[in-house]
Amino acid sequence: MGERLLLLDGFELCRDERPVALPMTAQRLLAFLALRDRPVSRSQVAGCLWVDTTDEHATASLRSALWRLRRPGLELVEASLTHLRLAGGVSVDYREAADWAQALLDQPEGPGSGLGEGELGDGGLTRELLPDWQEDWVVVERERFRQLRLHALEVRCRRLAGAGRFAQAVQAGLAAVACEPLRDSAHRLLIWVHLVEGNRAEAIRQYQLYCRLLHDELGLAPSPQVQQLLHGLAPARVEPPRPMAAAAARQ
Repeated sequence: MGERLLLLDGFELCRDERPVALPMTAQRLLAFLALRDRPVSRSQVAGCLWVDTTDEHATASLRSALWRLRRPGLELVEASLTHLRLAGGVSVDYREAADWAQALLDQPEGPGSGLGEGELGDGGLTRELLPDWQEDWVVVERERFRQLRLHALEVRCRRLAGAGRFAQAVQAGLAAVACEPLRDSAHRLLIWVHLVEGNRAEAIRQYQLYCRLLHDELGLAPSPQVQQLLHGLAPARVEPPRPMAAAAARQ
């Protein structure tokens, strides 16, 4: 119960599970504060949300947006004379998904590690942050979240397969591929999962789909690492693809 802010796959504010209608200016202010985990100065908020106007007009627009958020029984923003932050009682699906993904990445490697029975859902990793919003501050955070969930989905895929949960592993691999269709490591993992489960035909099908996609989009062939998976390796001998070293991944 209480206030819940939904930013994945679109904006929605709910109070006690009932939608609350807000004007766009108020939506943008709440979303901006929700994407930050510490107080933000009023001048920074005004400057980021109203970039095409004077400082005076931006400050006035911020005051108006805050006024529109003041409703009986709604505590959405904590405001001081100099700073603003999202009220502590407002839960945010984006924050939960980002924390879930980071916790998954921070756990030590090991078959099935961090995959309790209560964690079979996607944790929000298949959904995009405010997909229809094109403001710079949203685009930057959306890309950061995309990279975070891609890596988390790959880790989840590998660990689920290691724990013998192949159906869930395939779903995690497919989610990573859907998130970035040209991502080599995601296709490599998905092919590997099909192989260790004994589904060679599915592995070959996935490989052929990736070959066509790479050729049509970039005029390239799959990496040697992907090709090696299908070069006569028995499923029992195929090792799970490992993430690239951090230094190599930045190149």
